[in-house]
Amino acid sequence: MTRTFTFRALAIASTLVLAACSTTSPDVVSRGDAQRMSTVVDAVVLSTRPVVVEGSQSGLGASAGAVAGGVAGSGVGGSRDAVVASVLGAVVGGVVGNAAERMATREEALEILVQLKSGERRSIVQARASETFAAGDPVLLVTTGGKVRVTKAPPPPAAPVATTAPPRT
Repeated sequence: MTRTFTFRALAIASTLVLAACSTTSPDVVSRGDAQRMSTVVDAVVLSTRPVVVEGSQSGLGASAGAVAGGVAGSGVGGSRDAVVASVLGAVVGGVVGNAAERMATREEALEILVQLKSGERRSIVQARASETFAAGDPVLLVTTGGKVRVTKAPPPPAAPVATTAPPRT
């Protein structure tokens, strides 16, 4: 029974750690940003470079790991051994849970250096997405709720075709 309880505790801890994961992907829009008007600014890509967004340490991973480690340690030996193993399990579980959370929330990203029409330059870091950017690409900087994302600009609309009316007779 203790073994089953330990596996359940580890499963719950893993679920909590994964629930803490978030993304900075421009392909994912938070619920709070849906149906909000955004500010859009034209720009041109100057350069891009790969970067890594460091993972978060909310404490959830450490807490979940400590609980799982404590529960796992409590099933060791007699009552005195179980207390010591439970404390050690909680400490080790907390360290492992914290590291797991940091690694699970770490993201490969892209730093995009752009130049606005005014000549000002900006740098935006966002998770890698389905779009790729190269120097010279026209892009849009979309700002919603204080967060900025870069997306490729659509091609300019086609110029209206001049039609000539047939001469009147």
